[in-house]
Amino acid sequence: MAEEYDLVIIGGGTGGYVAAIRASQLGLKTAIVEKGKLGGTCLHKGCIPSKALLRSAEVYATAKKSEDFGITTGDVGVKFTKVQERKGKIVSQLHKGVQHLMKQGKIDVFEGYGRILGPSIFSPMPGTVSVEMNNGEENEMLIPKNVIIATGSRPRTLQGLEADGEYIMTSDEALEMEELPESIIIVGGGVIGIEWASMLADFGVSVTVIEYADRIVPTEDREVSKEMQRAMKKKGVKIVTGAKVLPETLQKNGSVTISAEIKGEQKEFTADKLLVSVGRQANVEGIGLENTEIQLEKGFIQTNEFFQTKESHIYAIGDVIGGLQLAHVASHEGIVAVEHITGKEPRPIDYSLVSKCIYSSPEASSVGLTEDEAIEKGFEVKVGKFSFKAIGKALVYGETDGFVKIVADKNTDDILGVHMIGPHVTDMISEAGLAKVLDATPWEVSHTIHPHPTLSEAIGEAALAVDGLAIHS
Repeated sequence: MAEEYDLVIIGGGTGGYVAAIRASQLGLKTAIVEKGKLGGTCLHKGCIPSKALLRSAEVYATAKKSEDFGITTGDVGVKFTKVQERKGKIVSQLHKGVQHLMKQGKIDVFEGYGRILGPSIFSPMPGTVSVEMNNGEENEMLIPKNVIIATGSRPRTLQGLEADGEYIMTSDEALEMEELPESIIIVGGGVIGIEWASMLADFGVSVTVIEYADRIVPTEDREVSKEMQRAMKKKGVKIVTGAKVLPETLQKNGSVTISAEIKGEQKEFTADKLLVSVGRQANVEGIGLENTEIQLEKGFIQTNEFFQTKESHIYAIGDVIGGLQLAHVASHEGIVAVEHITGKEPRPIDYSLVSKCIYSSPEASSVGLTEDEAIEKGFEVKVGKFSFKAIGKALVYGETDGFVKIVADKNTDDILGVHMIGPHVTDMISEAGLAKVLDATPWEVSHTIHPHPTLSEAIGEAALAVDGLAIHS
């Protein structure tokens, strides 16, 4: 039986379910088609479970140095099954919350695999969605006025290094590990790779990171990359940069051995497990794009600034369109798409205002241009930098690695970018994000009185440092 909707969303991840809620608020009859669980990758295979594991690793690392705080704990160990149980409980609680939001918004949820059909008896335009139901029941036909594709992404693999469930993993398989390995090789030193390196090193695993670029987290400010590498080495993580992994050299025999080409020479690495962390690819296969005029570029769906595809009634948001593959970005893209559908004339997203976070220990976060990017774009820059070593709250926490760095335009005094590495900076970056939205200057940030003692004082001091006026340096 066919049912009509104002909007059908294919994919119930962060972008999809937020779009559905906004559509419900605006009075649209809305349905979500989700083949897995509501919440998608972020809730079940990404943001939330990985951060739960990172928190357990952080607690363990802190407990091991508790005597530094005058606290005697005796022997400290890891019960990894308990760690995984805690992760599961957090995910389950949040999943129930999303299910409740769908019921509250009177949003229909179809548990199955959705495909876009071409013109048919149901509609003269492509867009009817056929749902192959998970429970084996007859396919459902949904006839929407508009469609949003929010099918997300999955870990990208390297040919010859596909996950095998025993020796080779992506982040999906790593999240389900029943026990910790003694050693691991991580191929890829980007955001996800470094989060896993930090977590596993804190759990006591011997970690080697092999990165193709000349530095880890290469999309971050160069000074942040340098500080992150120093911090990882301090944990015992072996960092190898400028290295091309050679999948054809892979050997699996009770352990994993693989070679990498470094400065024209081959070097061999051996560990219990190998984690491939080389980015993510869009889920565009099997969803009926061939029945439409929708265009792909480098494997991602192409849209305009309001997330319309070449089929004006079909939109696409989130990881499936590339760009900043972040949950909070997908959510806002979903809101913009829905508001455009309903004629609300939303403002296009300015991606330079989006804050990015790395949840390693130490954490890192940023918004806007790096110093190198600003110079490449022709700006004459001035930079303020302030270390957490001079911040009282950081000393109290026992976490003094890192700094806050502000890059500003020397001619206009506008803030171009803010970069942080250190304790709890993922919770601090929103102040910098607001400063960017309001087009603030370092002077304005420095005249925001930051309470003492807090970690946020480093932001005020870095703002002062832009003009050489820092008080505590």
